[in-house]
Amino acid sequence: MSISLVSNAYLDEHSAKIRAKPVPWEGYQRAGLITLEELSLIKKVDRQSRAKVESLLVSDGPTYALLYLRLLKKLQRIDTQSCILVLIADALTDHEERIPWFTNASQTDLELPYGPLLRILDSQDDFVQLKATQILTVLLSSEKSPLQPQQLHPFLNTLALFVVNTSPHKRDIAVQCLEAILSRPECRRSVWTNTSLVGGLVDILRHNPTPQMSYQIGFCLWLLTFEQEVAEQIQKRFDIIPLLVDVAQGAAKEKVIRVIVATFRNLVSKAPQANLPAMLVAQLLPFAKNLSGRKWTDEDITEDIQFLRDELSARFESLTTYDEYRSELLSGHLSWTPVHESDLFWKENATKLNDNDYELLKILIRLLNESNDPVVLAVASHDVGQYVKHYERGKKILTDLGGKTRVMELMSHPNSDVRYQALMAVQRLVSHPWAAV
Repeated sequence: MSISLVSNAYLDEHSAKIRAKPVPWEGYQRAGLITLEELSLIKKVDRQSRAKVESLLVSDGPTYALLYLRLLKKLQRIDTQSCILVLIADALTDHEERIPWFTNASQTDLELPYGPLLRILDSQDDFVQLKATQILTVLLSSEKSPLQPQQLHPFLNTLALFVVNTSPHKRDIAVQCLEAILSRPECRRSVWTNTSLVGGLVDILRHNPTPQMSYQIGFCLWLLTFEQEVAEQIQKRFDIIPLLVDVAQGAAKEKVIRVIVATFRNLVSKAPQANLPAMLVAQLLPFAKNLSGRKWTDEDITEDIQFLRDELSARFESLTTYDEYRSELLSGHLSWTPVHESDLFWKENATKLNDNDYELLKILIRLLNESNDPVVLAVASHDVGQYVKHYERGKKILTDLGGKTRVMELMSHPNSDVRYQALMAVQRLVSHPWAAV
């Protein structure tokens, strides 16, 4: 993997300035911080032409790789660290075959190459942090054996800080780094356990990023969903399906749609039970049918759209009205679909909210307690009112589960529709004597 895979204008501009800055190598030698031999070697490449440095690397590359890492390990000044990081990156640019020069340094010193690079991730200097991150991405993604937690966790924690940072350079570089390492299964598993990192990616996607950033985050999510655990839990933890549908519907670039459709294919293939309810509510099947009527330049997207359309059609066509209501409830995205206001539906299905130890009733109460969406609160208040209207014993059950208290609180909600639906539900809760005491 080339270092240019993680590219950024900020890094390029600052690297050019740093190449021209002098570093007091002789002073370090006089202070006993570097040896005469190290001084002699570094002076041969310091502020020299690219051609001269290249000739030295061709003849003595592993020696220079070890020199750079040793200097990085023992010198603390930010300008010096910046210079060494630029020398390392320049050596690796367009030369993947040189990566083993650096990764093999562990044979000489067990702390190399990762110890010094991981340590300076805590630097207060943005350039040092970002340049070290760029180099670490190249080295880590090229390792032949699985990465160890002590290598991976500090690196991922830094990326997690970058994705929530206001600096566009940090967000951009963090996402590029993730794209590069998520092809490795151990990296996917480690990233998934880093909730703030995944949450940061999703949050960027929620705030109307550029088409390129949408694609890059979509690519990261696609890679993550190759893991079974991720496919099973990502919708529940991050409500990703309606977001991805929105992004794909608004996307002008084919590659954005392609990577999102590929992600949906993973979710349907690996964990249909966890993801189909949200796909039904997010109207993914009509969207897939719409996509199948378009012309695409990439054959993969055509195949994935066809798979998605056929799979969703087969799974959704036999759904009853109650199945659709259940899917809506499980997704957490309640809206005024016709089923909620159908008296016949509630007469036939109110008692089904008691199934599986009141599973759906408990979800309604959880939404009443946790949602900030006025539409969800209004619909959920309406539904518990319908439940007790058509199932008299439900009043005591709802009270015991804490639902009555919460609905009464919502009578003073700022939103008028929430207040009205809560009032109607409370009237139904108190309008008849207890039948189940």
